[in-house]
Amino acid sequence: MRCPFCRYSDSRGVDSREVDDGLAIRRRRSCSKCSRRFTTVEEAVLAVVKRSGVTGPFSGDKVVRGVSRACQGRPVDEDQLQQLAQQVEEAIRATGSAEVPSHEVGLAILGPLRALDGVAYLRFASVYRSFSSVEDFEKEIADLRAAMAQAEAEGNAAANKGSSTASSE
Repeated sequence: MRCPFCRYSDSRGVDSREVDDGLAIRRRRSCSKCSRRFTTVEEAVLAVVKRSGVTGPFSGDKVVRGVSRACQGRPVDEDQLQQLAQQVEEAIRATGSAEVPSHEVGLAILGPLRALDGVAYLRFASVYRSFSSVEDFEKEIADLRAAMAQAEAEGNAAANKGSSTASSE
C-alpha cells in the first residue's frame, strides 16, 4: 500500500480491528518515509464465475437489478431489495468459497425472494429455471402453496405455544 501523502511504498501496520461484523479489517498504518498515518480497509473479494468462464466481483447492485425486474408492480420496496441482496451475499460468503458459480448466486436468490413475494419468486424462477410449460408453473405454484401452508402452521403452533405459556404463569 502506497502512502497517500508521499506515495512511498513501505508502511507498517500500527493497529488492526474488525469492522462490518468481521467482513473487513480496518488498519491504521504509518509511512516509513514521512511518518504520517493513514487508514486502510481490507475486505475479501467474492468472485462470481459466469457460465462463459469469465470471473468478476460479486455485486449486490446486480442482484437488486435482476430481482427488481421480477418485482415490477409488486408491493416490494427498495429497502427490501437491498436486504435481499445482503442475505444473498451472506449466504454465498457462508459457503467459505472465494469463487462461486453464477448458478449458485441464482439459487441463493430464490429462497429469500420466495419469502419476500410469491409472484416475484415465480417470475424470477420461471426465467432462472427456464420453465418451458404450464406444468412447470403449476408444479412450482403447488410447491409454493405447500411451503406457505407449512410456514403458516408453524407460525400458528408457535403462537399457541406462546399463549399457553403466558396463561400458565
